[in-house]
Amino acid sequence: MKRLHLFRLLLGLTVGILPSMRILAADRPNIVMIISDDQAWGDYGFMGHEHIETPHLDRLAKGSLTFTRGYVPDSLCRPSLATIVTGLYPHQHGIVGNDPPPPADLSNAPKGRQRQDPRYLERRNKYIEHIDDDPTLAGILAKQGYLSHQSGKWWEGHFSRGGFTHGMTHGDRTRGGRHGDKGLTIGRQGLEPIADFLTMTEKEDKPFFVYYAPFLPHTPHNPPKRLLDKYREKTPHLPVAKYWAMCEWFDETCGELLGMLDDRGLTENTIVVYVTDNGWINRTDRSAYAERSKRSRYDGGLRTPIMVRWPNKVTPKMDREHAVSSIDLVPTLLAALDLPKTEEMEGINLLDEKAVAERDAIFGEILEHDIRHMTDPAASLLHRWTISDQWKLIVPNDKLRPNDVVELYDLDADPYEKKNLADERKEIVTRLTQKLNQWWNPSAEHQE
Repeated sequence: MKRLHLFRLLLGLTVGILPSMRILAADRPNIVMIISDDQAWGDYGFMGHEHIETPHLDRLAKGSLTFTRGYVPDSLCRPSLATIVTGLYPHQHGIVGNDPPPPADLSNAPKGRQRQDPRYLERRNKYIEHIDDDPTLAGILAKQGYLSHQSGKWWEGHFSRGGFTHGMTHGDRTRGGRHGDKGLTIGRQGLEPIADFLTMTEKEDKPFFVYYAPFLPHTPHNPPKRLLDKYREKTPHLPVAKYWAMCEWFDETCGELLGMLDDRGLTENTIVVYVTDNGWINRTDRSAYAERSKRSRYDGGLRTPIMVRWPNKVTPKMDREHAVSSIDLVPTLLAALDLPKTEEMEGINLLDEKAVAERDAIFGEILEHDIRHMTDPAASLLHRWTISDQWKLIVPNDKLRPNDVVELYDLDADPYEKKNLADERKEIVTRLTQKLNQWWNPSAEHQE
């Protein structure tokens, strides 16, 4: 490819025309990022679910380097999504919760009153500024000549704040711009905006980045009747049937997106990555998440399949051994483009088998939905966690969780984290606590 680009430059000089310095679409791979919204790690056909059918994602997994032990550092959407686009942990990028704290005199007021107060709107807009402090994947790619399109879940104001050249989210809080606004129609109301974007990139002959983060299978759980009828036969619980149907509806939209790549001859030169923002376990009595799922420190909220597909460049493989993290996605994509990651990025290149094999732990942090401080992540910290081999350690923040205990689970023998082994395996607790503190020790930071 480098030789081809050099040839184009020489050709331009030969005919006496100043060559364009933009990167042509044939010189670099396109990127498509698919992000599921509120879906449990086992809720796919390829992950062994007994009832949920996801044929399109099953096919993607089969053609990808698929890590079944993927994780996000926080089980809450906004911090998790910010990690996916920056390659940084929440305490690094500063977006540690969904909503900022209200002014002190409004702290005990109903949320409706808080959100109508102009001072709170000012704080919301101030909180968005964290996204301006760190490079984003779209921003990095823009400097390389890429066009990018945002659709779906997006909390950080106008899509351009994330470095996107095109997008759907206006982010105006006075017009309902909280977490995606117009972008949330993608998938649920078709994929025409993405199709139009792909047509434009073909005309301009530029590489592209598509960020597809639909509001699926997220509530409201209102699937097409044909899908709901299908799953009503598989469970006595209507809310569960609705959620299962939403998972298949999401899968159908992924199939439509991947089909666009096939139909336009773009599949071979496009890297597709897949991840979920956080997990979800549906209650049986209503369409809401159960304990030990979203917002929790357990795998029901943190674990997700992570896939990387790049035909003829990445060998498909189902990796059920190594724990990987969403902090690895940006470094992986940058490495695929021969671009360096920033010094702050702690993730690894998932296409580097040696790096994957040699890493001995991944880490994460659970923080409050409504944060306590605009710039101090530790003020909202509930738990830190780490996974090393089959062991998962969860350490509570004594200041906010004084009654919680240290938890240790053997994920191989106990994947649903039922038996706390912290008292029985104190040597492992000590070793993993040292790893946690080496990674991020907010208590030490506050003592400095």
